[in-house]
Amino acid sequence: MSSPASFDRGEKRPREIPMNVAERRPQAVIASNRLQYLSFSLGNEDYAVEILRVQEIRAICPMTVLPHAPPHVCGVMNLRGAVVPVVDMRTALGLAREKHGASTVIIVVSVHGRTVGFVVDRVSDVLSLDASDIERAPELRGRVDVSMISGIARTQERFVVLLDLERVVSGGVADLDGR
Repeated sequence: MSSPASFDRGEKRPREIPMNVAERRPQAVIASNRLQYLSFSLGNEDYAVEILRVQEIRAICPMTVLPHAPPHVCGVMNLRGAVVPVVDMRTALGLAREKHGASTVIIVVSVHGRTVGFVVDRVSDVLSLDASDIERAPELRGRVDVSMISGIARTQERFVVLLDLERVVSGGVADLDGR
């Protein structure tokens, strides 16, 4: 299995993380009652997903484009023989699609036994949050869709949008297999 990469803000090349996310999961959960999230950036905004859902972080790889797929579906990739759908998180969240940069990666997650890849601009770090650091997603009227947001985390220097992976997956890849 390839070693996951992490990116510091502004860093063009990945640095290796000594052990992969899967190896750290049990210690992270047992060590405290804090919740852990993998944070990533899309443009200048920060987002995060539950770290226990993350299987690995991969460099951008060749993908097979699917005809008539929704715009947010990049296609499918080969992950050790498995066909895995890949979703462009920018497009899925209503942001403009941009060219992949040197820091662009695919976060591979597992949700209800399904494996899905999410293309993000860069991975930032692992956040360890107390429940008190997390606010409910704001209820906004009008055209703003907050259905994929599980909360907003307040860290010392920024707000981080916490994504509800179950809703992201059901809205992002459901059209591929009729679920």
